[in-house]
Amino acid sequence: MPYRDKTPPSPETARNSVYSSTRNLSQPTICLPGSLAYDVRLQMEGLHLLAALPDDSIPVVIFDPQYRGVLEHLAYGNEGETRGSPRRALRQMKGEIPEFVRAIDRVLVPSGHLFLWMDKYHLCSGFQDWMAGTRLEVVDMITWSKKKIGMGYRSRRVGEHVVALQKPPRRAKGVWTRHDIPDVWIEPVARSGHTHRKPVGLQAALIEAVSNPGDVIVDPAAGSFSVLEACRQTDRRFLGCDING
Repeated sequence: MPYRDKTPPSPETARNSVYSSTRNLSQPTICLPGSLAYDVRLQMEGLHLLAALPDDSIPVVIFDPQYRGVLEHLAYGNEGETRGSPRRALRQMKGEIPEFVRAIDRVLVPSGHLFLWMDKYHLCSGFQDWMAGTRLEVVDMITWSKKKIGMGYRSRRVGEHVVALQKPPRRAKGVWTRHDIPDVWIEPVARSGHTHRKPVGLQAALIEAVSNPGDVIVDPAAGSFSVLEACRQTDRRFLGCDING
């Protein structure tokens, strides 16, 4: 873990700095319908979960869409073989992704964050169409180096990317409170039965950066439920689901 200087800044420095170690945002109280519950693995459609939430109510959503990306567009030809088969078996999202993003935009509080996972193909080919009709703006990106070599005709993939988007008003001071998160995060892939498991440590750091203890963190496509683990580590409440449970 990087060193964190806990020495408080002088009042003058704090006034002039763009950084802040405290948040001036708080989450409104949410009344969940009876079909939903915190801190459990819900089996349901993610769009149905998002539809049940009120407007402007959630500080953080982490979304890891299951898109075909590299397998479909670069045609590696290994579907049904070794590492291609688990990925192929997952239900793929196509037209639903923009619908998810619009629903996430609706439920985020002002200045709330969406952390959107994507692979190199979508990062390079463009994902702005997914944001059409929303107010979300890209504010940062972090590369996850997982120390495991993957596919590639030329360079071989060893990482994935999480794009940070913010709902207006766009600001960091008083909203983003951790300033020790590097833009390349090294965390080995955890052994898991899920082919798309994401790093608990990185997600925990991001959750800490833009929410308060006790806040609700939403994951509408939870997969391995790594976000649930990150919430347990950071004293946040998890609300998430996956079509496969």
